[in-house]
Amino acid sequence: MVLIDTHVLLWIFSDSGRLTTSARNAISGNAVCVSIASLWEIAIKASLKREDKRLELKESIQKIAETCRAQEIDIIPISPNDCQRIRTLPHHHEDPFDRLIMAQAIERDIPLITKDENIWKYQEVEKIW
Repeated sequence: MVLIDTHVLLWIFSDSGRLTTSARNAISGNAVCVSIASLWEIAIKASLKREDKRLELKESIQKIAETCRAQEIDIIPISPNDCQRIRTLPHHHEDPFDRLIMAQAIERDIPLITKDENIWKYQEVEKIW
């Protein structure tokens, strides 16, 4: 099983070709999951007023969730253990969504597929890119 970061989910759905061979192989060779925090992050970024910060979203969050299910991408909930794990992470990265996603990867002992350079600073998280 692998956990995909928010940008990876968006790139999969847009068929952007931005995934590395390692990331594509990990996705095609494993069960894939995404955090509910990624859907939350997408919703927040799509609602921002500043154009330079806003994510252009053509589909609803419900449609994204349906597409995840159709592509057999499990959406994992946030647990109290995930929240507790956040407290133990070093502060190399302040983004609350990324910190939660990292905590979920650690708690489930699964690799995180991400390009995020800040996440790569964490030795606690097994990463694929």
